[in-house]
Amino acid sequence: MQGRVLIIAGSDSGGGAGIQADIKAVTALGGHAATALAALTAQNTLGVHGVMPVPVPFLRQQMAVVLDDIGADALKTGMLATAEIIDAVADEISARAPGCALVVDPVMVAKGGHRLLEESATAALIRRLLPLATVLTPNLPEAEVLLGRAIDGENGLEAAGRALLDLGPRAVLMKGGHLPGDTVTDVLVTADGVTRWPAPRLHTRATHGTGCTLASAVACGLAQGLDLVAAVERARAYVRLAMRTAPGLGHGHGPLNHACTVAPFPALPLKEDPA
Repeated sequence: MQGRVLIIAGSDSGGGAGIQADIKAVTALGGHAATALAALTAQNTLGVHGVMPVPVPFLRQQMAVVLDDIGADALKTGMLATAEIIDAVADEISARAPGCALVVDPVMVAKGGHRLLEESATAALIRRLLPLATVLTPNLPEAEVLLGRAIDGENGLEAAGRALLDLGPRAVLMKGGHLPGDTVTDVLVTADGVTRWPAPRLHTRATHGTGCTLASAVACGLAQGLDLVAAVERARAYVRLAMRTAPGLGHGHGPLNHACTVAPFPALPLKEDPA
């Protein structure tokens, strides 16, 4: 086991997304997952049925005791729910893990449409967390909210990534899954250039937790010493294989097969679409 990842996010009672997906992804890739719960959800493959934010002092305590004892090689944030929680998380990261690699997954709305971030909290996310981020991993709707404008198809992904860089993160991984077409292209934008990953769309209902899983897999790679491009390549390969081999659970957007293993640390990924 190599690479300590502290995940600050919400719990998914259905086990397909959130903290549960994060722990599974980091474990499958050979890392150690520690957690600080920011919110509880009553959730299954059909949607989110209830949300209960964790009291901020207890969230701070979870982060403090883990970072002061175990430490972390990377951190990952997911569902943070409120501006007060975002401020607390940013404070604890700045005080106890300055300079640590941070993957920010700006979770805002569940696939079923339930809001997971209060509208008033978006400004706090931009102001407090984005400047701390090693990499920001928005999907298309999240990027549009952060920028306050629409993104014009695949050609707009790079421009949107560059605009998001201006908000403070050192890199932006623009995910293209919400765009139509048989090819899905993810775009990594940094100050040094752009990397694109086009791949055939996987036609499956096993899409619950893909964003959480990808972000945690990237964080695990960074914790294990991979550079960002290699960490993203391995994470994408892992998520795609987990989708291809999904167990078919539930009646809605089903969970991935998080137990699949793709090139644990520190190797580069297997072929993205094995025969």
